[in-house]
Amino acid sequence: MVSGNTETYTNSTANIPEFVLLGFPGLPPQYYGLLAVFFFFIYLFLASGNIFIIVFVVCEKSLQKPTYIIFCNLAIADLGFGTTTVPRIISRYWMSDKIISFNACFTQMYFVHFFASSGSFFMALMALDRFVAICNPLRYPALIKNSTIAVFCSVVWIANLISLGALTAQALGVIYCGPNIIAQCYCDYISLTKLACADITAIKATSIAVAMSVLWGPLFFIIFSYISIIISVMKILNKEGRYKTFSTCTPQLFIICLYYLPRTFVYMAHTFSFDLGIDIRIMLTMMYSLFPALINPFIYCFKTKEFKEMLMKKLKQRQVEVDGKCPLT
Repeated sequence: MVSGNTETYTNSTANIPEFVLLGFPGLPPQYYGLLAVFFFFIYLFLASGNIFIIVFVVCEKSLQKPTYIIFCNLAIADLGFGTTTVPRIISRYWMSDKIISFNACFTQMYFVHFFASSGSFFMALMALDRFVAICNPLRYPALIKNSTIAVFCSVVWIANLISLGALTAQALGVIYCGPNIIAQCYCDYISLTKLACADITAIKATSIAVAMSVLWGPLFFIIFSYISIIISVMKILNKEGRYKTFSTCTPQLFIICLYYLPRTFVYMAHTFSFDLGIDIRIMLTMMYSLFPALINPFIYCFKTKEFKEMLMKKLKQRQVEVDGKCPLT
């Protein structure tokens, strides 16, 4: 009788050793390979685009300006998020590797939210950069400097490092004794804490507060910035100047909407216990998590005039060097 009680007590106070990543439960097995190939190409383009941005800006001194420093930090956040999640998804559907250890799951959860939160604040920094450049162009050189942006970016990394560490420690403070099936393609805070064998009211309240501050804080500032930008642009008498400014801001607004609106919808559904369905929720999560990271290099750099001109200059120089080395025929 005593030994039975002891066994029950031990089992109820020990964490389960591993979790099972459910993925898309409605997907037929015959499409697993196709989905893995799809995510493989998603990661290939995501990684190559963001790595190219980082390397090109680091190597080209003329692009080492506040705007491109923010671009580089956002590229690092996007690359980090993609590397943390997508290889795990590919493994899940290519090699049927759906088991993840307890420690690995919490580690992945930490970096998932760390890179996502950092990316959110970097988009707010880009909105600040555009706000000052368009609304206060004469004060831009004095207000937006490389040193200032470097400090802001460092604060973003450090603040998220600490806050997500505290949030992860809180989640680790409860027992996970089963079930161990995570209704997601990777370990995230909402899906993981739902499996806790304890009252998670305090955890849920804290996570919602942090998520809303990370999500809505930058979003409200971005909305304010772009409203101010639009008002300033409408005052431009030159029609061509208005069109040029709007054409620069429109792709950024598209990415911002793609990043924030589905994310807000998912968080609000979780807050009010509205069931979206596992497949729909996972699809929305994949959309707002990966597609902005995939498109950002093309929106923020390849559509930037200065970046394109520098890239074309380098390509022409390279072509001249290659032609110069070719023997005459």
